[in-house]
Amino acid sequence: MSVLIMAGQLILGLSILVILHEFGHFLAARAFGIKVEKFYLFFDAWGVSLFKFNYKGVEYGIGWLPLGGYVKIAGMIDESMDTDQLAGPPQPWEFRAKPAWQRLIVMLGGIIVNIIVGIFIFWMLTIRYGESYTPNNSIKYGIVPGSIGRSMGLKVGDKITAVNGKPVERFEDLTSSKVLLDNTVLTVQRGTQNFDIKVPPTILNDLSDLGIEEFISRAPRNKFSVDSVYGASKKAGLQKGDSIVAVNNNPTLFFDQLQTQLQANKGKTVQLSVKRNDSVFNRPIQVDAEGHIGFARPIKEVLPNLKTVHYNFFAALPIGAVKAWGMFTDNAKGIAKIFTGQVKARKAISSPIGIAVMFGSSVDWVRFWSLVGFLSMVLALTNLLPIPGLDGGHTLFLIIEMIKGKPLSDKFLERAQIVGFVLLISLMVFAFGNDIVKQITKK
Repeated sequence: MSVLIMAGQLILGLSILVILHEFGHFLAARAFGIKVEKFYLFFDAWGVSLFKFNYKGVEYGIGWLPLGGYVKIAGMIDESMDTDQLAGPPQPWEFRAKPAWQRLIVMLGGIIVNIIVGIFIFWMLTIRYGESYTPNNSIKYGIVPGSIGRSMGLKVGDKITAVNGKPVERFEDLTSSKVLLDNTVLTVQRGTQNFDIKVPPTILNDLSDLGIEEFISRAPRNKFSVDSVYGASKKAGLQKGDSIVAVNNNPTLFFDQLQTQLQANKGKTVQLSVKRNDSVFNRPIQVDAEGHIGFARPIKEVLPNLKTVHYNFFAALPIGAVKAWGMFTDNAKGIAKIFTGQVKARKAISSPIGIAVMFGSSVDWVRFWSLVGFLSMVLALTNLLPIPGLDGGHTLFLIIEMIKGKPLSDKFLERAQIVGFVLLISLMVFAFGNDIVKQITKK
């Protein structure tokens, strides 16, 4: 069932984005009087479609191959490689008959719509939910670094006060792209000392394997108590309001200390020292194979000092736009790191399998729309890459035409489309294979 939920969210999210992207091309083409022959969600490879109908001279349909979608524009050499109509002289309603600047707008139409959609989604989310964050200056006990953070020199209890010399206002910024993508220098306060630690430019490789929690935990260091109990904790008689002060006589004043002790005793029976009111007593308890004993903390301990700022309709727009554009630029930086060798392609490239995992096995509409907004900006950036077959490839050729003052030959464009097609298929095979290996090795 969980697989069906993930697949359903993936198909719904990508279908929305593909339809809107192609609608951008469709609107621009029709605005300049260019004939659109087909509008398809997914590809009707070898002419096979699941559903289709004709309306005002356009064939609308759903193909059987779920790898995107397309609009077929008359008089244009595209992925369909239908060049028969190019044999005759240009017709006034064909793409090739229009000025280069109009064709350029048609090619950028999908990208522009994806950017608008991304901004709109984050605008609406900001109106509805505002912005929630933890003020960094409210973090009393510092951070909990994972294995990646510790290898950099961070220690439990450190406080990070600045990023590249700029004071940190929000605790959540410590695990944001501001830190992970910009060859960052962290200013660390440890007791009375202040010093700098540089984040390695290759950190994304490690994060891909181990996860963000192995850099810095997204929850600050904090003391803890027992809220709800279940499983082994319930059998051992723990109650709401109890405090676990030691495991096998090792003090556990902070939650990270408890986690360390439980992880070290997976599958074993340990002795808990529990404080209830003014008395302390011991209880044996079984730790499961994942290092859990079955209790939850109060939400105020998980997210201490959480602050939420709400915005009105107009004030939320620039906030949403900054979030969306930040995702666009972050992904551009990520691609640049791949080309410079700082990040391995197999660590950074995902197929629909990886995206489905991101959606998760339960329906959370805030996460769903946040991910759709993110993917909309990724789709805009990806299509802007100057690869033949993508919008960016067509755009590059049009810019060259505008500089030269004459179009590139049809033969060149046909060959470029073939090269682009081979590149895209190879990339797709690599991405799918990469994600399949990741899922297998996880298990």
